[in-house]
Amino acid sequence: MDRVRVLIADDHPLILEGLWSLLERQEGIEVVGKASDGPTAVKQALELEPDVILMDIRMPGEDGVEATRRIRHASPHIRVIILTVYEDDASIFSAIKAGACGYILKDVDTDQLIDSIRRAARGESLIHPAIAARVLDEFTRLTREQERMVPDLFQQLTKREVEILHLLAEGLSNKEIAFRLSISEKTVKNHLSSIFSKLQVNDRMQALIYAFEHNLIPSNSRVPRAPKSPDGGIP
Repeated sequence: MDRVRVLIADDHPLILEGLWSLLERQEGIEVVGKASDGPTAVKQALELEPDVILMDIRMPGEDGVEATRRIRHASPHIRVIILTVYEDDASIFSAIKAGACGYILKDVDTDQLIDSIRRAARGESLIHPAIAARVLDEFTRLTREQERMVPDLFQQLTKREVEILHLLAEGLSNKEIAFRLSISEKTVKNHLSSIFSKLQVNDRMQALIYAFEHNLIPSNSRVPRAPKSPDGGIP
């Protein structure tokens, strides 16, 4: 694929410069800009149109969550990965609701970070199984407080599409879903496109949130740790 254009947003100069230096040495990745506060991150994102943004949560002027919300509203095709030291539920849920496609911690190793950037650029959502479980628990709690009727949109989904929605809740990638269902990765992508169209959402994260909000995933379900992918890697 083409070079992945990345924007870095972090208010710590050492982290900002360190990430810049690290990513500039990676084949297939181009750092197009950097920002040290929320408003600058939004301005740079709209001007530079990067493929992926690495966004810190706590920044002056405007936090990363609000910056993510504004960027995703103006340019839904830009993928935002939250890169932070905070792993509390409130931060995770706020980031996901704002439109972030992934949430990873700053102690991530280099290979995982680069892989996350490339996966985000391909349109994948980066939901670690442990985080997916916490998201599921939170939305289960919300649906218990206020039951909702399943909208007509959900009735349009096929049995296979419903099955794939459940696998999204496990945090599986396209490749892992294909392996689990014994179908091709291209078929998975076709099913996902159909799901997005029928649910009137733009990506995997929005589809997952839609499913949780409308109680489309059973409230008594629990998200297991995803199995190893066919190439032996860890999901």
